[in-house]
Amino acid sequence: MANKRKLMEGFHRATRDERLARLKEFCSLTDADVKVLSGETPLPAEIAEHLIENVVGYFPIPLGVATNFQIDGQDLLIPMAVEETSIIAAASATAKWVRTEGSIRTYSKGRLIIGQVQLPSVRNVAAARKILHEQRDLLIGLANACVPGLVNRGGGVRDIAVREIPRAEGDGTMLVLHVLCDPCDAMGANLINQVCEALKPRVEELTHERVGLCILSNLTDGKLAGAEVIVRNIDPVLGKGIVEATLFAKADPYRAATHNKGVMNGIDPILIATGNDWRATEAGIHAYVCRTGKYQPVTDWVMDGSDLVGRIEVPLAVGTVGGVTRVHPTALVALKMMGIEKAEDLARICAAVGLVQNLGALRALSTVGIVKGHMQLHAANLAIAAGAEIHEIPRVRERLNEVLRTEKQINLTRAKEILEAIRVAERSRAF
Repeated sequence: MANKRKLMEGFHRATRDERLARLKEFCSLTDADVKVLSGETPLPAEIAEHLIENVVGYFPIPLGVATNFQIDGQDLLIPMAVEETSIIAAASATAKWVRTEGSIRTYSKGRLIIGQVQLPSVRNVAAARKILHEQRDLLIGLANACVPGLVNRGGGVRDIAVREIPRAEGDGTMLVLHVLCDPCDAMGANLINQVCEALKPRVEELTHERVGLCILSNLTDGKLAGAEVIVRNIDPVLGKGIVEATLFAKADPYRAATHNKGVMNGIDPILIATGNDWRATEAGIHAYVCRTGKYQPVTDWVMDGSDLVGRIEVPLAVGTVGGVTRVHPTALVALKMMGIEKAEDLARICAAVGLVQNLGALRALSTVGIVKGHMQLHAANLAIAAGAEIHEIPRVRERLNEVLRTEKQINLTRAKEILEAIRVAERSRAF
């Protein structure tokens, strides 16, 4: 473990080749894995052609690693595919703080995803409910017969529940069957959709009612991942500031939306790196925090004596088998980097990183503000946008950071002025 921590030290100051070498040692990667990460082995065109329609090219997103994470006592490097400046730096810095001053613990709760079979306008609600209840075992058997491979792996449909929902127009009632399925290590969308479609004719035959939509729900509240972060003996002023920021998010949905976006800054890049459906996760989490009827922050931070304690519990239906996850070469390497074999392990790591990312943002907001740290890292982007060549970027970035320290802000116009001044000086020295 000590050697792994040494490999993390100064990771952001190492060259790209040095980072890849450290990553290879830390995660026990092969030369072929490193070639995938470096781009030397690109995504094959024939795979891209089968992933989406009308393929014309690629849109690369930088893949980085967040360092310093120790989750459930295990040192990890976290692959994150993201284009936004400061996310990886903030995650790494905050994880180092937590590792030094506290701990990260995670858990999973439940394994079931949800498929919905809708009866949109039921004429005899009581009769239909009675029939569906009496035929529950029959329907479960039919459902599992559709996915024998999943059943053989230990998964399958576990239960069927019936929900009664008033129609929005006030002109009757719809019934919705919730088909509750354990997808094992798959995300399960295709599996549950297949099951729901297969149940449609039998449900119509039994109830003499029309079936409407047959589709999964992305609000997987039967499959939750949670994490707890403790920072011990925190500065009381900082701790109070973070708690107050949480109270603000609880009181105001306008703030809660930005609060939760910061959490997803940690979760989404991992899902993208591992080939998971980050849009489904976003939809599920945002719906989950509205379950009380008011949009709420997805994390909670409180003081427990002198310790700051943060918690998160969110629906996370992710996969480590099937779909893009097992087709995309980079996704395979990303899972290998974290030593992940089970879907619930990936979900727990996502929850932990989301909570740490949130802590980093609240810490910045409660002290120096969000702009300073973000702009320091944004300086390189401004240098590139100003037209700096590769060898000029470090100098423009350094000068921009000097301006930021004195004037508290930087922009593209200032970056162009600095670049021009550097070039004028270079031309003068040349003569």
